[in-house]
Amino acid sequence: MKIKWICILVLPVLLLIFGAFRTNERDAYTELYQLQYKKFDDKLKELKTISSADTLALNNWIAEMRINLKSLDFWWRYTDPIQYKIINGPLPVEWETEVFEKYEPPYKRIGYGLTLAEQALDEGDHAYALQLLLPVEAAIEHFRPDSMRLFLESADHFAHCNRLYLLNLAAIYTTGFECPDTAKILPELKSMLTLVRNVYEAYNRSFPEKQLHTDYIQQYDDMIQFVQSNKYWSDFNHFEFLSNYVNPLYGINSRWMQENNFRSKSNMDYALNKKAESIFDKSIYFAQNTKGIFLRVSDSESLKKIEELGKLLFHDPILSGNNERSCASCHKPGEYFADTGFSTAERFDHKGRLSRNTPSTINAEYNHLIMQDGRFISLQQQAIAVMINPEEMGAKQDEILKKVMSCKTYKKLLNELAQLTPQLNSPDLEHIISALTYYYSKFSRYRSRFDLAIERQARLTNEELRGFNLFMSKAQCATCHFVPHFNGVKPPYIGSEFEVLGVPDDTGFNLFGKDSGRYVVNPASETMFAFRTGNLKNISRTAPYMHNGVFRTLSEVIEFYNNGGAQGRGLKLENQTLSGERLGLNKQEIADLVAFLNSLDENIQLEEAPKELPVSSIKKIKNRQVGGIY
Repeated sequence: MKIKWICILVLPVLLLIFGAFRTNERDAYTELYQLQYKKFDDKLKELKTISSADTLALNNWIAEMRINLKSLDFWWRYTDPIQYKIINGPLPVEWETEVFEKYEPPYKRIGYGLTLAEQALDEGDHAYALQLLLPVEAAIEHFRPDSMRLFLESADHFAHCNRLYLLNLAAIYTTGFECPDTAKILPELKSMLTLVRNVYEAYNRSFPEKQLHTDYIQQYDDMIQFVQSNKYWSDFNHFEFLSNYVNPLYGINSRWMQENNFRSKSNMDYALNKKAESIFDKSIYFAQNTKGIFLRVSDSESLKKIEELGKLLFHDPILSGNNERSCASCHKPGEYFADTGFSTAERFDHKGRLSRNTPSTINAEYNHLIMQDGRFISLQQQAIAVMINPEEMGAKQDEILKKVMSCKTYKKLLNELAQLTPQLNSPDLEHIISALTYYYSKFSRYRSRFDLAIERQARLTNEELRGFNLFMSKAQCATCHFVPHFNGVKPPYIGSEFEVLGVPDDTGFNLFGKDSGRYVVNPASETMFAFRTGNLKNISRTAPYMHNGVFRTLSEVIEFYNNGGAQGRGLKLENQTLSGERLGLNKQEIADLVAFLNSLDENIQLEEAPKELPVSSIKKIKNRQVGGIY
């Protein structure tokens, strides 16, 4: 009884002491944030003391502010990306269409902040630089310590901030994406790595029950040491940085997040796959539902039937208006589902050629917006649009299902598969287009030698390694083509980017391209001649290149960029997003870049076309040819 009473009296005291200890420890993380916020805020107030004509002082101030921002980037970029872009936006104007806003029209966002102000100063526009910095004061109010306290008290939020931080280390922090002065990239990276190390220490003191693993901290310290050993950005080994440090850290962090079952409450994590343990896992993010109406179907036997139906339909001209053109007519399986024989395909009516090159359907699922102008939000939407387009397949929508159901083989398969979709349990056009997208997307599951090499399962040649490092630095390719898919989808992988390059209609640059691109979907001065940044996987297999197929070789494409696009060739294009400055790549560097791009080829197991097509009861379409006539 005596012991029992002692416990009753002492236990509350112990709990009170432990609670106070835990509160104090938990404050370490919050206090670090408050300290970093105050440093940034104090430095921001100094802007008002700088003379409106003192360019040197303003330049130095921006440089210090950028370093201060690196200590807060870990939290701010994740918690409120809209306000972050006001503080450090990379572009003067952006038209946004994130994955969770696919059903809304694109909206315009004006860029402000440190990066753009530094560029304005470089161009000698002191007044504009100051104008770009004015909104920063209001933006940081959204990150005040009081408003951030609840966020900082959650280990779940820390874990998701850290995941985005690692993805950005891989994709943007070392490429010059938002650092105009390349001489500052490494110094800023070194500073950021050290400052985030302090964040880790504060977090581990505040959340001892959910600490970052010791092996993570050791790996991170090794990464700091590696980066500190580098003096010049031009010599920085991006491949080693990703392969030996960033990607392994991502794997450790991913497993740690799964162990602790951390939950997200942010749209920033909408597309990311929490089970992916490598940045170069092809499923690291989800952009498209390749199954369409069959989304809930998971048993292997049913999926095999859907694939069988899709393969037959893909090669069957029954989906076209004249029963002479199939999906495979333009997306040729033997040519990596592209058309390498022509710059653009023949029109449906044989009267000329289409205005755009046939893109490969392989890896199309890793884009949030489909088509080169981004007009569609789903693969299924795109498929039916092509079928009924009078210039492409010329079908009448209300006749497609009727013709397909005239074939006993199709009718049997569709009746069976429709029972798997309670929301639509009788054969429908949706079943047809969903079978198509499911079939061709199976070829997107393969990986390249580069992907394997980054995970240390294969080796690259010295030429390929040099090419990748050029890709990430001097050649500036990685500022538009982001890892892991080398397309225009950057962390946190919730939107597709568009660029204005100034692609000509001929290799002599005598005629400027007439295709207005994204402008057709979203008319704005910034979107004129803009096209979605394409995926570079299998690029060596899918010539010709650019939206109009104007270039036949990768060397020609690289030379186009090397010379500064349209502006570099003296053509007037005021909204060009590609720098008009020459890159200064020599012949060996161009050869190295081509070698790297070749390493992105995936060892895809292509299939032979069906030997025959299902017989139709409609006499005039009985003799259809596999793959169509043209």
